[in-house]
Amino acid sequence: MANLKEIRNRISSVSSTMQITSAMKMVSAAKLKKAQDAITAMRPYSNKLTELLQSLSATLDEDSGSKYSVQREVKKVLIVAVTSNRGLAGAFNSNIIKQVNKLTNETYANKDVSYLAIGKKANDAFKKTNKVIANKSDLFDDLTFENVSEIAEMLMEKFVSGEFDRIEMVYNHFKNAATQIILTEQFLPIVPVENDSNVNLDYVFEPSKIEIVEELIPKSLKTQLYKGIRDSFASEHGARMTAMHKATDNATELRDQLKLTYNKARQAAITNEILEIVGGAEALNN
Repeated sequence: MANLKEIRNRISSVSSTMQITSAMKMVSAAKLKKAQDAITAMRPYSNKLTELLQSLSATLDEDSGSKYSVQREVKKVLIVAVTSNRGLAGAFNSNIIKQVNKLTNETYANKDVSYLAIGKKANDAFKKTNKVIANKSDLFDDLTFENVSEIAEMLMEKFVSGEFDRIEMVYNHFKNAATQIILTEQFLPIVPVENDSNVNLDYVFEPSKIEIVEELIPKSLKTQLYKGIRDSFASEHGARMTAMHKATDNATELRDQLKLTYNKARQAAITNEILEIVGGAEALNN
């Protein structure tokens, strides 16, 4: 059994850790509320924009298709991996890295795969492959639609120029504070939607449908990327809050066990001292 001083030091260390994890939990909870409100407010707009774009695209002829929907033989693939800049969020980052590796080694096993890292953890995981075309970890310092739009424009340019034949995005979808769902979305080319003959689009378009679609597609792609990063941002705080809550509970349990061990050791030490005193007194009497 460890001596009393060692146990006291461990109790002090665990108590300090517990205070840190508890503080981090509260900070993440406060940030989560703001991030959750932002993604919740954005989803209806994003979904409606996508729905409108798909409805219009479904009525266009194949020859009128957009340059962003061109289907080419997939040889070069770019995977946009969205992680966080910091750890201590449970399996939040490792799940993304596992999914990206799965895409690389299975889905695109014989393809030339490169990465765009949004988040320091993604950059750290894939920079050793020398396939990271850009590291956008500083995006989270000022997460705005304008800054995300610059990244989306870069991705659109690389696809149109033929540098990449397909662009995939992997991120955590925010369901609730305790649950994050790994999503893999095809960013480019735009996934074709089957023409539904039951869809009634008896509208007068001004300007033409083609011009409207050409205007909507870049905006829709920017919104899609922004929504994915916002989703990941909210998921990060939810995952960190949950992880720190569990860490605080574990630290509390460990501290209580150490206190019990300390009390038992202290009681045993006192009992031994009493026995030594009694034994010494009897020896003197004899």
